[in-house]
Amino acid sequence: MKTKTCAGLATLLATAIALPAAFAPGGTAYTKRVETALLTEPKMLATPLTRLAYAKKLQVEAVSGAWVRVSDGSRTGWIFGGNLAEEKPSETRGLDGLPVAASATAAAAAARPLVPAAEEYSRRRGLGNAAEDLVWLAQQEATLTPAAVQEFLQTQKKGEFQ
Repeated sequence: MKTKTCAGLATLLATAIALPAAFAPGGTAYTKRVETALLTEPKMLATPLTRLAYAKKLQVEAVSGAWVRVSDGSRTGWIFGGNLAEEKPSETRGLDGLPVAASATAAAAAARPLVPAAEEYSRRRGLGNAAEDLVWLAQQEATLTPAAVQEFLQTQKKGEFQ
């Protein structure tokens, strides 16, 4: 597993998002992530103005390519269209009554030490040492810069560049 390149890691991290059919000025849109950043300009690395909650209803002010300018009362900013839905998302909730953030559950799972039974299973299946793989993955992630990720997304026509 240690022979993977940063480009391969970036490929895993950057998924292509199909944009909704159409957002139109004067219409509505809903956030479809647990937290959605409202940005100052239509760029991936723009400064966030605020973070909006899951299924938040927004007014569409303008559309520019893959970006949608929305307003939430007095706040106006940009959101990548792939983070919005034309219809209100379902109110699926976790055990605590809140939408479940995959990042929170993944971080909790990654922070747990691997039990010997899991390590033995991976050895029997030829899956290598999972703990070493996690260390390698963290080292590779540390070498990626926001500019490198943006360049990858642009050349591969992913995310906002599709």
